[in-house]
Amino acid sequence: MQPGAGKRVAFYAPMKPPHHPVPSGDREIARNLMSLIRNSGAEVQLVSDLRIYDKHGSEELQAALTAQAQAEASRLTNEMPETDLWVTYHNYYKAPDLIGPAVARARSIPYVQIESTRATKRLSGPWAEFAQAAHDAANVAGAIFYFTQQDRFALERDRCGDQAIAHLPPFLPLEELPALSSLQGPMLTAGMMRAGDKLASYAIIADTLARLSGDWRLEIAGDGPARPAIEALLAPFGPKISFLGQLGRAELTAAYAKASLFLWPGVNEAVGMVYLEAQAHGLPVAAQNRPGVKDVLLPATYPAPEEGAQGLASFTSQLLANSALRTETARHARNFILNNHLAPAAARRFWDTVLPLMGSRA
Repeated sequence: MQPGAGKRVAFYAPMKPPHHPVPSGDREIARNLMSLIRNSGAEVQLVSDLRIYDKHGSEELQAALTAQAQAEASRLTNEMPETDLWVTYHNYYKAPDLIGPAVARARSIPYVQIESTRATKRLSGPWAEFAQAAHDAANVAGAIFYFTQQDRFALERDRCGDQAIAHLPPFLPLEELPALSSLQGPMLTAGMMRAGDKLASYAIIADTLARLSGDWRLEIAGDGPARPAIEALLAPFGPKISFLGQLGRAELTAAYAKASLFLWPGVNEAVGMVYLEAQAHGLPVAAQNRPGVKDVLLPATYPAPEEGAQGLASFTSQLLANSALRTETARHARNFILNNHLAPAAARRFWDTVLPLMGSRA
């Protein structure tokens, strides 16, 4: 029997409602989480689309959102169907869960969070009210799941009572591995094209490529407002670079299936789902040893950010020059994803933690 069979789960994402049409990594993760729980046999309901998010630290906005959340919590307390578990995704100081704790308490159901952060330094300043609300919501969770080791320290430091702090590694919504790449095509990069951290990664790529020798090619999947700046960065490499634009799932799968390796430095990547996708296809990854990134990469000695583009270029060159190394890395990478980052492994970790909290409801 599936572990979630017969369970009724309320799901809520304060920051970015999963079904909003604007794409984002957070929304994709939220949808994947809902599918994971549903595919484990449970009935999952997205109980609210109310977005609670204050980007700039406005007391007026926080007060208005708090009032809306109180009304929504009252509505759900009275109208939400019979439920066995409440799951909130991404509770933090800019987007606290102002609904779940109240409803879970009123309806006497277990309450858990996934990817929450503790930010005690925000308990003063423009986000003080929201930071305290996020902290309070985390305190009442029976379990908090973290994706990366970067979040674990603060969660364990501020653990409330016998609260479970459980690792839920980022996962692909797949039951089995996709086809193995040929490992003989061009390098592949996939990343949104926008200012800030994404543009910084592309700048490192440009500097890295300038240090590569021999016959190499790079395909880039992605689009966005920073595309002109990125095209300018990579213009010196001429026809060695192919811009594929924004790809659909089938097109991106085809790009993975022929690539020789995946190149992406990972500046301030929170989770890095593209790394999981690439490794599932067996692509060796050329990345820097950064927090968040290293949590989803096959264990290896990746170049430190302090080594700059030269370190990344040396790492990339070794993979390009050695097809046997690429083949060996592909095998290990796929086993790593299979055992740690596919839906079945994630479902086991989730239900192993929440079923004890549900007690007689289980």
